[in-house]
Parts: sequence; C-alpha cells; structure tokens
Amino acid sequence: MRAIVYRQSGETDVLQLVERPEPVPSAGEVLIRIAVSGVNPTDWKSRRGARPGEPLMFEEVVPNQDGAGTVVAVGEGVDTSRIGQRVWIWESAYQRADGTAQEMIAIPEVQAVQLPDFASWDLGASLGIPALTAHRCLTVHERTRDGLHRSALEGFSVLVAGGAGAVGHAAIQLARWAGATVITTVSSREKELLAIAAGAHHVVNYRKANPAKVIRSIATKGVDIVVEVAPRANATLNQAILGRDSVVAIYASDGDALSIPIRPSMGENLRYQFVMVYTVPQEAKSRAVADVQAALMDGALPVGDEVGLPLHHFSLEQTAEAHKAVESHAVGKVLIDISR
Repeated sequence: MRAIVYRQSGETDVLQLVERPEPVPSAGEVLIRIAVSGVNPTDWKSRRGARPGEPLMFEEVVPNQDGAGTVVAVGEGVDTSRIGQRVWIWESAYQRADGTAQEMIAIPEVQAVQLPDFASWDLGASLGIPALTAHRCLTVHERTRDGLHRSALEGFSVLVAGGAGAVGHAAIQLARWAGATVITTVSSREKELLAIAAGAHHVVNYRKANPAKVIRSIATKGVDIVVEVAPRANATLNQAILGRDSVVAIYASDGDALSIPIRPSMGENLRYQFVMVYTVPQEAKSRAVADVQAALMDGALPVGDEVGLPLHHFSLEQTAEAHKAVESHAVGKVLIDISR
C-alpha cells in the first residue's frame, strides 16, 4: 500500500511516498481503508519538531491525526459487524507511529466512530481534533462539565475568537447546537461571511469596530465562555468583555507569555483554562467523542463553502503541499484524498 512517511524531523522535504505492507489489526483494533485524511496544525508541528533532525519517537512515522474510511477487517475481540462500517477517525497518530496519510490503518476500535450514510468522507475527516478541541473549550466552564447537548448552553453567551478557522468553525456549530448565543470576531469581510454561514449570531470585524463595545452591547452581563486562539493579542479585549465566573479556554499560542491582571480577575472569579486535546483526561475525551457524534447525527456539523468551512483538496502525492497550506494558515480545512 502507499503511505507518506518521515524518518527525521524537519521541513516538508522529509516527507516521502513509499510502499508499505498492509497492516494487520491486533486485538481490539479495526483495519480501515482510508478515503480522506485530515491535516491539522499539530501534524506539521509534530513533523517539524523543535529542530531539524530531532530524534523521533519511532523509526518511521506516518503523519496526520484525523481521517475517514471503511472498516475492512477487525482484530480479536472486535465485533465482526463492524466490517463494512463507514467511520471517522480521531487522534490516530498521538504517541503512535501510524497516522492517516496512508491507504490502510489499524487503530483501536474506539478511535473509529461510525459515520452516518448522510455524512461525506470530507465531513468525517474534518471532525477529529478540531471538533474535540472545540468541545473541550466549551465544557471547561463550571456549569458545562457534564458535556454538550441541545440545551446545555441555553442562556450562555460564547465568544469564538477567529471564527473562520477549523476549531473556530466547530466551536460556532457546537455552541449554536447546544443553545448558546454565539459571537465571533474576524479580521476581514471574507471571514465575516464564513462565520455567518457557520451559524454565528453576531460577527464582529475587529478592524472596523470597537470590538469590546459591540460585544458588551450584545452580552450585557459579559461573555460566559471565550474560545481563544490568540490569548496574547486578545488579552485586553477579553478582560473588557468577560462576565462573572467566566472562562477563557485557550487552545492555541500567539506568544511565549500572557499577562493577566490578577486583582480584577480575582474579583470576577475568572478562569483561564489551557486546552491540549491530546492530554485531556480520558473521561473528558470519551464524553467529547460521544457529544460530537450526537451533534453529527443531528446534522449540526456540516462542512464546505456554503456553511463556512472551505475545503482544500490534495492528493497523497501532494501531502507536503497540504502541510504547507495548513502552516500558511489556509482558511478552511485541508484534506488529502487517499482512496475515495
């Protein structure tokens, strides 16, 4: 079978297209024929490492955490009824050598979740890390720890910073599905239209308006949850729009340090929660998978230009270009067609 591998950290030139034997599923695993692989920022960051030539955890690594495909075989202990099932894959390459940039993959069956017939391969490959990250950001508030469902966020105001990205898009969709009033900030008219299409109730172009004033006019008691992509740049804004007992859920970094005024934050009982989906408690991760699946089955997580998440397709041979696109902050979701 064809696979993309790298044997040392570095730029995209370390990626190689090779032929490998088809994997055999071990006990508790399913073997999946990959249709589409999804690319996330952590995929190129893991490939690059801290420095070129940095030792890898494994001798050879296949990149990419997410994907979608069909179960073609199962290992011992797995119900054979799963054979032929369409699935979406999450976190396949974390502390494992095999990601989804290959024609076949064997993974623990829990990491292959049934994909309904109405959902495209593109949708399946776009879930994974972005949706699970968004879920975690929305469930670290004191009153949302039991997870998300249709009424979980009723009465909440949620601010999604950078609503045109993959995590931002998922956060808008999940928050709206759960009943929140969703506000998002963007930097251009193009991104404004994408956030509206994704379902945001209010979109604020921070280059044209006073974002704190506009957001405060919408959320008069302050925002309850901020899904934050740029904590350093937005630190002053967040202090101005947060309500009492609010949470800033930070899932990305725009610098090495964040300055937070202590006394005002104490007075409002604010919480700053840092989010790395790979290392969240297993119970929270399992809940996230279940809740994302529920939203998917409700039709709440569509993808594509018309719903605010443009899709960028590459072939397996173009995996290096796909990684470059994500590293260059392509607006939307980058996908690799493996075996549609």
